[in-house]
Amino acid sequence: MPRTLQMIFFNEEGRNVTISVPDAREDIQAAEVEAVMENILQRNIFLTTGGEISGLNKAQVVSRDVETLVEF
Repeated sequence: MPRTLQMIFFNEEGRNVTISVPDAREDIQAAEVEAVMENILQRNIFLTTGGEISGLNKAQVVSRDVETLVEF
Protein backbone atom coordinates (compact mmCIF):
# COMPACT_ATOMS: atom_id res chain seq x y z
CA MET A 1 0.00 0.00 0.00
CA PRO A 2 1.51 3.38 -0.99
CA ARG A 3 2.47 5.63 1.94
CA THR A 4 2.94 9.37 1.69
CA LEU A 5 4.55 11.49 4.39
CA GLN A 6 2.84 14.86 4.70
CA MET A 7 4.70 17.60 6.57
CA ILE A 8 2.29 20.42 7.28
CA PHE A 9 3.50 23.91 8.19
CA PHE A 10 1.92 27.33 8.72
CA ASN A 11 2.85 30.23 6.46
CA GLU A 12 2.88 33.93 7.37
CA GLU A 13 -0.83 34.22 6.56
CA GLY A 14 -1.62 31.36 8.96
CA ARG A 15 -2.58 28.99 6.16
CA ASN A 16 -1.41 25.39 5.91
CA VAL A 17 1.43 24.49 3.57
CA THR A 18 1.97 20.78 2.88
CA ILE A 19 5.16 19.18 1.66
CA SER A 20 4.46 15.60 0.55
CA VAL A 21 7.05 12.86 0.27
CA PRO A 22 5.87 9.76 -1.63
CA ASP A 23 6.90 6.23 -0.70
CA ALA A 24 7.59 6.96 2.96
CA ARG A 25 9.57 4.28 4.77
CA GLU A 26 7.61 1.87 6.95
CA ASP A 27 9.98 2.48 9.88
CA ILE A 28 9.99 6.29 9.79
CA GLN A 29 10.20 7.82 13.26
CA ALA A 30 8.51 10.96 14.57
CA ALA A 31 11.85 12.36 15.79
CA GLU A 32 13.32 12.08 12.27
CA VAL A 33 10.43 13.94 10.72
CA GLU A 34 10.45 16.61 13.42
CA ALA A 35 14.16 17.24 12.84
CA VAL A 36 13.60 17.64 9.08
CA MET A 37 10.68 19.99 9.64
CA GLU A 38 12.70 22.12 12.08
CA ASN A 39 15.53 22.24 9.52
CA ILE A 40 13.14 23.40 6.78
CA LEU A 41 11.77 26.09 9.10
CA GLN A 42 15.20 27.32 10.21
CA ARG A 43 16.70 27.43 6.71
CA ASN A 44 13.73 29.35 5.35
CA ILE A 45 14.07 27.70 1.93
CA PHE A 46 10.45 27.76 0.76
CA LEU A 47 8.32 30.75 -0.19
CA THR A 48 4.59 30.14 -0.54
CA THR A 49 1.84 32.29 -1.97
CA GLY A 50 1.04 33.21 1.63
CA GLY A 51 4.60 34.18 2.47
CA GLU A 52 7.40 32.31 4.18
CA ILE A 53 6.89 29.18 6.26
CA SER A 54 6.54 30.48 9.79
CA GLY A 55 5.64 27.51 11.98
CA LEU A 56 5.10 23.80 12.37
CA ASN A 57 1.62 22.29 12.34
CA LYS A 58 1.84 18.49 12.11
CA ALA A 59 3.21 15.50 10.22
CA GLN A 60 1.23 12.48 9.14
CA VAL A 61 1.56 9.39 7.03
CA VAL A 62 -1.29 8.81 4.61
CA SER A 63 -1.93 5.32 3.25
CA ARG A 64 -4.25 4.64 0.40
CA ASP A 65 -5.71 1.27 -0.40
CA VAL A 66 -7.46 0.98 -3.76
CA GLU A 67 -9.72 -1.97 -4.52
CA THR A 68 -10.88 -2.27 -8.13
CA LEU A 69 -14.44 -3.55 -8.20
CA VAL A 70 -15.02 -3.60 -11.95
CA GLU A 71 -12.57 -3.08 -14.78
CA PHE A 72 -13.62 -2.84 -18.45
